[in-house]
Amino acid sequence: MKIVVYAISKNEAQFAHRWMDSMSEADQVVVLDTGSEDGTADRLRARGAFVAVEEIRPWRFDRARNRSLELVPEDVDICVCTDLDEVFHPGWRAALEQAWVPGAGQARYRYTWSFQKDGSEGVVFWQEKIHARRGYRWSHPVHEVLQWTGEGEPGPTVTAEGVQLDHHPDPNKSRGQYLPLLELSVQEDPEDDRNLHYLGREYLYYGRWDDCIRTLERHLALPKAVWRDERAASMRYIARAYARKGEGEQAQSWYLRAAAEAPYLREPWVDLAYFLYERREWDGVLYATACALKLRERPRTYICEAQAWGSLPHDLRCQAFFHTGRIPQALEEARLALEASPQEARLAGNVALLEQMM
Repeated sequence: MKIVVYAISKNEAQFAHRWMDSMSEADQVVVLDTGSEDGTADRLRARGAFVAVEEIRPWRFDRARNRSLELVPEDVDICVCTDLDEVFHPGWRAALEQAWVPGAGQARYRYTWSFQKDGSEGVVFWQEKIHARRGYRWSHPVHEVLQWTGEGEPGPTVTAEGVQLDHHPDPNKSRGQYLPLLELSVQEDPEDDRNLHYLGREYLYYGRWDDCIRTLERHLALPKAVWRDERAASMRYIARAYARKGEGEQAQSWYLRAAAEAPYLREPWVDLAYFLYERREWDGVLYATACALKLRERPRTYICEAQAWGSLPHDLRCQAFFHTGRIPQALEEARLALEASPQEARLAGNVALLEQMM
């Protein structure tokens, strides 16, 4: 099979060599550079990539992705879309070839979107940006997705268990363009539930509480908004917005709705537990964290937050046991929290203090 990696770039010279090393298992690498001023294109060409330069005006991620896809030769079997701040683990090609079947449409693989300060994994989910050459186009100005535009039905999506892609972004890079592009995306397709969810979340990031609540309530009202994981996330974000507005009863109501919508996810329970921790409702903290810790299988979707799967549930339980005078149980939870985050000095201090009290 012929496998080609394609990407878009702008002012990412710092990542060029690392990325080319990671993508070297492909037969070819093609890049659409959209106006770099730091020598990104030259560095990539020096490493063997085919680079075309074209500014996309007005800027849209889907247009840029589609133009980069057009650079991929027609005789290619598998297209691999990555960004320059991403790195494959070695052996990805062999794992992909092993998983791919004749007539397949896309491949699903493991993606680490963020890392913790101690280097451990943060947000992890499975994505599907590997696809067959024909019949696919990118859609939406931002948070773009692959859409099947070919004839008939797309081929099956295979799961490439051995493919791992890590995201190591530039923390100084602005995401200021996301909000206007999301607003444009919703304007173009107001019935798209995914766009509304992302827009509401973006309003939350900007502290626009009322816009967040209004937009996410629109998301929940859409007939197409049936994915319970995402619905629960919208409810959690609404709860956070109400909490920031100082409307605690509304916040608690929405946290409970989120937990009821997707009781199989840790995130709603941990959010509820933290909210109750701030209100010093210790029995509620113990109940919510117990519900969270019963869930052992981490989901493969992007609706997954690192803190829910790290030390936080045990840390909250430790605090609740301590404040209700149950020191042995608090110590047990403190040790479990430290085991999950061994580099965190505060957690080590909790263990030492509780051991002294025992």
